[in-house]
Amino acid sequence: MTAGPLGPGGHRRTLVRLRRRARGTDTPVRVLLLHGLAGSTSVWGAYGVLAADGVELWEAVLPWGAEGDPGWSLHDDPADHVEQALADVPGGADALVAHSFTAGPALEALARRGERPGPRAAVVVAPFHRRDPDDFTWDDAQYYLGGFHRILEEGLRIGVGDRVPPDLRGAMAMRVRDRIGPYGWQQFFGAYLRSPWLDVAALRLPVLVVAGTDDFAAPVQDARALAGALPDGRLGLFDGCGHFAMAEQPERFAEAVHRLLAEVFPARLVAPAGDTVPRPRPAPQVLAPNLYVPEST
Repeated sequence: MTAGPLGPGGHRRTLVRLRRRARGTDTPVRVLLLHGLAGSTSVWGAYGVLAADGVELWEAVLPWGAEGDPGWSLHDDPADHVEQALADVPGGADALVAHSFTAGPALEALARRGERPGPRAAVVVAPFHRRDPDDFTWDDAQYYLGGFHRILEEGLRIGVGDRVPPDLRGAMAMRVRDRIGPYGWQQFFGAYLRSPWLDVAALRLPVLVVAGTDDFAAPVQDARALAGALPDGRLGLFDGCGHFAMAEQPERFAEAVHRLLAEVFPARLVAPAGDTVPRPRPAPQVLAPNLYVPEST
């Protein structure tokens, strides 16, 4: 794990730690995993099991995570934290995978790198992205302000399922929302509003855009627009899937990521045959929740 006391803006520094070593190789493909707003590294649990042997997984604990410092939202630029996480992966990250809110700052950070060495492939899951500022209306602001807790509740539903009654999940989601606060929400929606100005031309690496057809938070048309605008964008639509593809359809997600990595790093990874993803061990039966669960209710 690499860490310092303070990061950008004087708040908690992003932590980067090894999640899983590669197996059977001295030349692994190093992948950095970035969770979303109010998320945690537990959302990558199934992918940590299903990733190919030649993949070495690193994960970032970002300040906007489940137990992060809410003060980050007052001053920090989220892309700066992504830059720091990339810099802290020993040997450098070969690829990154970012979910939800963090997908936007991750692409901003990659676009800023210009000609500097960096990841050679990226996967963004359930991104919030629009190509034209005129696509935003007051109805969008109202939808995401009044319904913000629904996105948080969906993460709890995916994580804990029927073990927590719906009314209790709703109350927990409201507590998470209150912990994020208005400035945290403003960071989320502000990043969304900036998305039309993403310098897609600077992103000259293959980017897989993963979207669930049943995602009520990040519209499928956002993913289509982003994939279509990127110089080397690929769209992966998961039927019957919501906002958390890596948890809802982990085997399909792992296969899609592996196919991209095997294409970009053919000397280090073997492409999967047919529709089968390498499975070093069975996937876990119970997925850990992606969102902060209060200790008491």
